[in-house]
Parts: sequence; C-alpha cells; structure tokens
Amino acid sequence: MAFSATQIKALRRNLARAHVRSRQRNGRELAYIEGWHAISEANRIFGFDGWSRETIECRCVLAREQRGTFLAVYIAKVRITVKADGLIIIRDGHGTGEGRGSMPGEVHDIALKAAETDATKRALATFGRPFGLALYRHGKLARRSSNDGAKQMTAVRVPDATVILHSPHAEGDGQHKPDLIADKAAPVAADIDESLLTLGKPKRLRDKGHLRFVAHQPCLICGRQPSDPHHLRFAQPRALGLKVSDAFTVPLCRGHHRQVHQTGNEAAWWEDLDIDALEIAKGLWEQSHPNESSMQEPVNELNVTVSNC
Repeated sequence: MAFSATQIKALRRNLARAHVRSRQRNGRELAYIEGWHAISEANRIFGFDGWSRETIECRCVLAREQRGTFLAVYIAKVRITVKADGLIIIRDGHGTGEGRGSMPGEVHDIALKAAETDATKRALATFGRPFGLALYRHGKLARRSSNDGAKQMTAVRVPDATVILHSPHAEGDGQHKPDLIADKAAPVAADIDESLLTLGKPKRLRDKGHLRFVAHQPCLICGRQPSDPHHLRFAQPRALGLKVSDAFTVPLCRGHHRQVHQTGNEAAWWEDLDIDALEIAKGLWEQSHPNESSMQEPVNELNVTVSNC
C-alpha cells in the first residue's frame, strides 16, 4: 500500500457541497470545484512537499480576431506526481481553456491558465472523492435515493489515469469506487492576507497605469509599436488563474507576444535571444514608480503552488 492510513482515510472522505460550484454551458448546468480548492486539498492530503504539478504540453489550437475582440483556445496536458512511502504515483490530465477580450496577450494568458487548471483538476480527480471524482459522472454529486435513503452508487470511469507503482498492489484498470454525497458541509476559511503566512504567497501587484506605460514602449525584439504588456510567467510561482505581478511586464509586439505564449519554456526563450527580460521589467517598473525603493524580487517557478480558469 503506497498511501498511509491517514491519507487513505482523507481520500475516501466525501466532497462537501459547500465546495461545489455550478455554471451554465450550452444550456446545461455543470458542477465543478475551483482550482484553488483542488490545490489546497492536494497540499492537505499529500503534503506541501509530497507532490508536484508539471505542464507537459500546452498548445494554442485557435486564435481569432473579429472587430477588435480576440478569442483564443488552448489545450494542455498536466502531470501530477505524488510521493508516497518511497513510491512514485503519476497521474496525467488533459484540459481546454478559452479566453475572450480586447487585449490579445491577456486573452492568450487566460486561455492557457484555464486549460492548465482544467487539466490539473482532471488529473487530481483520479485520486478520488476530495477532488470531485463524482462530478465527472453526470456533472453533479450523487444524490440520496428517495425510496430507502440509501446513498446512490455508480462506478465511474476515470479519464487520463496513469499509475506507476512499484508494488504488486498497483491497479491500472482506471476503475474507482464511486463518490457519495457529503452529510455535512466543511467550514470555509475566512479571507486572510496569504502573504503573511509562514508559507505565504508572493504578492501580485496590479497597476493599470504601469501596463499602459509598458504598452507605449517599443517591442524588445523588433522595436515595433504598438506593444502589448507581456507578463513574464517565470518571474513568480505559477498560480492557477492568476498572472504574475504587473511589475514583471515587458513590451512585445503582437507577433512576438503570440510567439512567446506558444513556447513551452519562456525563460529559455529569452535566454536564446540574449535578453535579460527580468532586468528590463525592473527598469520599467522603477521608471513608472520613481518614489518606490525597489520592486519585488522574482522567484523561480515551482511545480507546486499553494494557491485559480
């Protein structure tokens, strides 16, 4: 057995309705859990250093502009790796994301993060109930039977599950026991400044004036104008559905902006161009904020985030 008794108990625990959200799509009501909750549950069950998330593939499959409105659709493949009692468990998930808006860079960024979030939740769902496994059955939690009060049970086929267990107890048929409705809702944590926690998140500054200032600068690659303010994705740990701080933005023309969003390793992309994008972003921030002593220090991107498509 790879997981500890405490972890198995946590993985068998039912999903509370308080954590289930719903939205309308193509005339259907879909139930889902938010990305931050899935990440939080993974940290709670597996430990902050007991798992990692890696984007294996991300690709723009549709980019369109019509009368100043941009549309982008991305697909992503995310790999979840969990360490359990010296063994390695790997689960893959695929997801799609869509972005719409008037700023092409922001549209691509939203679509990419939405795809990564979707893929992450699907990969984590293969571990069972706390990650909303039952939601993939009909888009809703299983309900109690109106006849005898027994909980409805249906086997669920889990998508995109790859298990690597160096143990004779490994199961690779993708079948998991069904989820049951939770009897009681779990308490919801109050809003706090997470940057003050022991394992706090880096603050993500927002300044529309600075973004306009960056947009008036020439493209770092070709010198063309106008430019889009591009957020350097590697400057801070990746957070589901959140851009890095506006302090880490540089000007790029539309063509190079699209190109950098299609690359898998942005840091290597800048290195190949022999451009210190972080240093340039720091200089631009200091120009638009001359009264501030210094900007945030960039943090190397991590596979696991403690944090949103």
